[in-house]
Amino acid sequence: MNVIARPGLLPWAPEKTGEGSPAAGPAPALPVPPVPRGPGAIATFLLPARLAWRQLRAERARLLSAIMGVMFAAVLVFMQLGFRSALFDSATRLLAAMEAELFLMNPLTTVSFRPEALPRIRAHQALALPEVAQAVPVYLTQATWRNPEDGSRRMIQMIGFDVEAGAMHFEGLDAIAPALRRIDAVGFDTRSRPEFGDVARLFAERGPFEVQVGNRMVELAGLVSIGPSFGADGNLVMSEVNFRRMVRERQPSNTDLVAIRLRPGADIAAAQRRLREILPPDVVVLTHAELVAHERRYWETATPIGFIFGFGSIMGLIVGMVIVYQILFSDIANHLREYATLKAIGYSDGYLARVVMAAALILAVLGFLPGAALCTWLYDVVAGATFLPLAMTVERTATVFALIFGMCAAAGLLAMRKLRDASPADMF
Repeated sequence: MNVIARPGLLPWAPEKTGEGSPAAGPAPALPVPPVPRGPGAIATFLLPARLAWRQLRAERARLLSAIMGVMFAAVLVFMQLGFRSALFDSATRLLAAMEAELFLMNPLTTVSFRPEALPRIRAHQALALPEVAQAVPVYLTQATWRNPEDGSRRMIQMIGFDVEAGAMHFEGLDAIAPALRRIDAVGFDTRSRPEFGDVARLFAERGPFEVQVGNRMVELAGLVSIGPSFGADGNLVMSEVNFRRMVRERQPSNTDLVAIRLRPGADIAAAQRRLREILPPDVVVLTHAELVAHERRYWETATPIGFIFGFGSIMGLIVGMVIVYQILFSDIANHLREYATLKAIGYSDGYLARVVMAAALILAVLGFLPGAALCTWLYDVVAGATFLPLAMTVERTATVFALIFGMCAAAGLLAMRKLRDASPADMF
């Protein structure tokens, strides 16, 4: 019987070749195509960064404007944070120079240059604890200083204490401590503002000489190094006895602060707790760190200075963010067709977003580096003019860079909204 072929079958059809029939066996397995791998981590960020850099470099004037805007923000933030840090460092410099572990202070005292008096007998009561080695009364007040060169008057801070007790650690204090035991002898702070006169030069030329403090002539017996603060432009150190002789209106039974030195190996927390138990509530017992924090808190919360510096930093970041946002937004708007083309050939929104964020990072780095270099020089200039402790630190540099990068990143996130308009269907 003849087999009639099905019409329309191609010569290589399975019905004619026998493929797929039980007698022919299983069909050969087809090769599996390799799974495409995505770009590596470096390419994921490097390629968008290259595109962002070429895009920024294409408009030199716009790139320069963006760098100047970021640089302006960096300089403003650097200076505001530097002034804020100098404020706190200078305000707490005197207290930081104290060598004691614990301190007694009147609870009504808000700041060191305006202390409230506390009974001096509290120092003797503190000596009742076996772990207390010394209790040194410290006296603080301000008086008028007559410039020995031109006769002008200016307020200066006076610090009286037992100069041989070791409760203070000023540069040059050990060398002049014996001289400060003389009657009406004082030590002058060489880092005081120049309005007090060139006392260091006069002392080098004349040796000890007489100066007028308040209405009393005293002997300038030596020099120390402390530094001015926002509360005092200059300092005088003297013995406790000379302080009482010069400030007669003060009650001998009162003092302003008591520095307590413990014996080696004593537990500071335990000694503080025991002093709080035995002393009346008219004094507070603070550790060295708590005393410095108390002074810092006054300048940070009780005065507008700390708020002003912080507000200035925020305003600098806002101005810089607006400038960077305008640059990135206009750049995206001018290249909207190019972004739409990239989308049409397969680039994702994530890739384009990385391009914008890479541009923001490039602007942050290019604006931050010259800003940091300029502020390093400005710190030296301002420190020399104001005698404030202004210096570039690694911590502040890292903080400002993080703020600048966050500013540019925020501007980039806002500018990325324009990428939604880069639709190939709308562009072409």
